[in-house]
Amino acid sequence: MSIPTVSIDLKKLLQLGLNEATNVHYQLMPDALAEQAVNRGLGVYNDTGALCINTGEFTGRSPQDKFIVKDAITENTVHWNNFNIPVTEEVFLNLRKKVLDYLGSKEEIWVRDAYACADERFRLNIRVVNETPWGNMFAYNMFLRPTEAELENFEPSWHVIQAPGFKADPKVDGTRQHNFAIVSFTHKTILIGGTGYTGETKKGIFTILNYLLPQEHQVLSMHCSANVGKDGDTAIFFGLSGTGKTTLSADPNRYLIGDDEHGWTNDGIFNFEGGCYAKTIDLTEEKEPEIFRAIKPGALVENIEFFEGTNTIDFAAKGITENTRVSYPLHFISNAKEPSIGGLPQNIFFLTCDAYGILPPISKLTPGQAMYQFISGYTAKVAGTEAGVTEPKSTFSACFGAPFLPLHPGKYAEMLGQKMREHNVNVWMINTGWSGGGYGVGSRMKLSYTRAMITAALSGELEHVRYEPHPVFGMMMPTTCSGVPSELLNPRNTWSDANAYDAQARDLAKQFRKNFEKYASGVSAEILAAAPKVD
Repeated sequence: MSIPTVSIDLKKLLQLGLNEATNVHYQLMPDALAEQAVNRGLGVYNDTGALCINTGEFTGRSPQDKFIVKDAITENTVHWNNFNIPVTEEVFLNLRKKVLDYLGSKEEIWVRDAYACADERFRLNIRVVNETPWGNMFAYNMFLRPTEAELENFEPSWHVIQAPGFKADPKVDGTRQHNFAIVSFTHKTILIGGTGYTGETKKGIFTILNYLLPQEHQVLSMHCSANVGKDGDTAIFFGLSGTGKTTLSADPNRYLIGDDEHGWTNDGIFNFEGGCYAKTIDLTEEKEPEIFRAIKPGALVENIEFFEGTNTIDFAAKGITENTRVSYPLHFISNAKEPSIGGLPQNIFFLTCDAYGILPPISKLTPGQAMYQFISGYTAKVAGTEAGVTEPKSTFSACFGAPFLPLHPGKYAEMLGQKMREHNVNVWMINTGWSGGGYGVGSRMKLSYTRAMITAALSGELEHVRYEPHPVFGMMMPTTCSGVPSELLNPRNTWSDANAYDAQARDLAKQFRKNFEKYASGVSAEILAAAPKVD
C-alpha cells in the first residue's frame, strides 16, 4: 500500500475536543511509525527488524477496570456483572474531557482511520487517536486498512482514544484505580487511559461488536480462530489461552481466515480484524513457524527480553511477563485467505486443556451439549502458570470469552444452537490436556494425535465409526480413529485406577454445575438438561 496523500480534516478533530495547536501524524505507515518510536526512545529494533516496545505498568488487560456507560441504550440490554461494570455518563464525559485536554497538551499525537469486519455488509469505521506512534502501529496491524480512495470520504462510526500517560484520580473520577477502559454506546467512543497495553484497544472493539452484531444484524460474534480447506470447507476453533487455538488452526493444508475474532452470518463467516495478536512465550520456529517468521519489519513485539548483549529475543524469558505478544498484519501469514471470509462452518471445535485427565481427547456433542459447553467455556490451568497454583485449577469463561460479552451468554449460545441446527454443523470437543491421570500423574496428549483426530473429523472419517457415551458428561466418544491408539479414546481406560477416575470425574462435574448456576435462569431447558451427571 502506498503512503496516503489524503490528510485528516482537522476541524473534525477539533470538534472532538482536541487542541488546535497539536501536531497530528495521520495515517503513517508502519516503517515511519517504527522509526518515530525508536527516535523518541520508545522502542528498539530486534535483529530481524521488528519494533520491540514495553507497554509499561500493564502487560495485560485489566478486566476489573473495564466499564460500560449505563444509560438508556445499555441499561436493560447489557448483562451487568464482574466484567460489564457500569459507570455513569457523567464519569465518562468528565474523563473524556480530561483525556482530550491531556492529548491536546502534547506536542504531537497519532491518528489512524481503519475499520473492522471483512464482510462489507457489517463494516465498522473506526478512528483511533493515540499518544504514541507504537499505539498507532498496533491499530494499523490489527484493524482492516482502507484504501486511499476510501480515505477520501472516510466518516468514523466509532472513536478509540488511547492515552497511556493519563492517570485518573479514583476519588475524583469514579474509577477503581488510575487506569480505565470505558465504552459509551451513546457517544460511540472507547476511552482508554493509564495503560499502554495494546490489547485494550483490540478487545474494546471486539466488545462493541459483540453487542452490536447479534442485536442489530443477527450475526453471531465469536471469540475463535477459523480456517478453510482447499475444497472450501470452513472450520472454527473456540478455546481459552493455552488450549491450542492458534496452533491447531494454523494448518499448512488449510487457509487461515483469522486467529481470534469472527462473525457468523446467514451465508458464512468473516474475520473482524486485519491482523494477528499472538503470544510469543516459548516461541520456536519448529512449533510455530508462521508466527516466528512474522517477527520482521512491520511487526510490533511487546514486553520481551533480549539475550544479554544482543538484540536477539529470548522467547523463554518471563522477567517482564508471560504474556509476551506480537502483532502483525494478516498478510504476514503465508497461507492467509484474503479477503478473510469463509463459507458456512461444517465443523466446530471446542478446545480445552483438561489438566484433570477426565474429558476424552475427542468427542461429538449434541446441540444441547454444545450450548452447555459453549456457555461453560472450560479449561484447567496447571501448576506454575499462576502464582499460588500448585495443582490443577478449573477455569470457566462463558462462550470462551466472558470479559468481552456485553449480552447474557445465553444469547450467544442460543444463536449458536440455532445456526448449528439450521446448517447441520458437527460440534466436537477436543481435549489437548492430560491422559492416563491428571497433571503430575498422566501425560499430555501428543500434538500429533490431536492433529490426527481433527483431520479425521474434517475428512468425514468419524461419520463412519462406532461411538460410546461418556458416563458423566454424556458426549459421544469414537472408539477408533486413524493415527490414534484406540485405548486413548476413552479416558477411563487410560487410568490405572478406574475408581479414582470416576471420583475425579464426579468432582469435575460438580464444578461444572456449580459454575453454571449463575447462567441457569437465562437458558433453555435443553441446555440445562445437558449438564453432567453427579450421581
